[in-house]
Amino acid sequence: MSAKASSSPRIHVAASEAKRLVQDILRGNGVSPAHAALVARCLVAADLRGVDSHGINRLPSYVARIRQGVMNPSAQPVLRHVTPVVAHVDGQNGFGFVAAQRGMAAAIEAARTYGIGMASVSRSNHFGMSAWVAQQAADADMMSLVFTNSSPALPAWGGKSRLMGVSPIACGAPGKRTDRPFVLDMAPSVAARGKIYKAMRRGETIPPDWALDAEGKPTDDPAAALRGVMLPMGGPKGSGLAIMMDVFSGVLSGSAFAGHVTGPYDASKPADVGHFLVAIKPDLFMSLDEFRDRMAYLYQRVVGSDKAAGVDRIYFPGEIEQLTQEEREKTGIPFVQAEIDALNEEAARVGVDHVRAV
Repeated sequence: MSAKASSSPRIHVAASEAKRLVQDILRGNGVSPAHAALVARCLVAADLRGVDSHGINRLPSYVARIRQGVMNPSAQPVLRHVTPVVAHVDGQNGFGFVAAQRGMAAAIEAARTYGIGMASVSRSNHFGMSAWVAQQAADADMMSLVFTNSSPALPAWGGKSRLMGVSPIACGAPGKRTDRPFVLDMAPSVAARGKIYKAMRRGETIPPDWALDAEGKPTDDPAAALRGVMLPMGGPKGSGLAIMMDVFSGVLSGSAFAGHVTGPYDASKPADVGHFLVAIKPDLFMSLDEFRDRMAYLYQRVVGSDKAAGVDRIYFPGEIEQLTQEEREKTGIPFVQAEIDALNEEAARVGVDHVRAV
């Protein structure tokens, strides 16, 4: 990869324009206005937070699955209450965003009455950045756990074959400031696989400790990495977390598991992704104000702790993304020309306006 390719000029797009584009393209592919608005909001939220690997650049892969008939653009999730605090959502092979939103809404509703609620989601699809589901709970003054499984990309520790997904684990809690909740969203790999796809789109290299090529050798080439395996963070610890995601999201829900989830870039068959969502009422043992005060104290203790040599600032989980969002809401979301071209190609397919830069 050339240095010139990796320093391609950025084209900035306002969040409102990015949402407009996504909604127009989705509606042109048979998605209802309400579902298109939800998907657009979640994808743009990822771009605003700097999680570009899970933003609107995912759109071409989603609509390709619709065109191939392996994802239902008009699916309506079916909710079934198993107990007063447990729900099951059949995603009907529709957008993961829609199924997960419905599942977390049910968990929140139960938690308001019983203190805790959970939902298991089956027959779903990729739902982008997990942080938006944790944010949904935080906006309702709830703590949360958000699990999903995904297509095989990691080896089991000691193995060399792709078996487990780079399945993110997320959790959240209300903070003192309503616009700054605690949100932790991380993959069990050294880096999210979406970052490798992003590097490939942008003609960039990747750090050599992210992945191995098909021969099991470290590589900085994203294309070679995608033919090989991702590396788990912390060795057996990351591998164990990936298996845990499969237990709670796949085995429990009745969805695909053990390496049988179909990837979002594979338009050959339904994905059959599973999710596991939990909402917890934070004022079970104290008032919500006291809980928020205790979260604020934890925040100050973390960011105010003694810094290691060469460290300018310590951040709370999710804080860097929150600061990025504040900046991008002003300056726009940065893309490279190849990404703009791919989005405009989808716009042209359905006869809607191309993306307009800032």
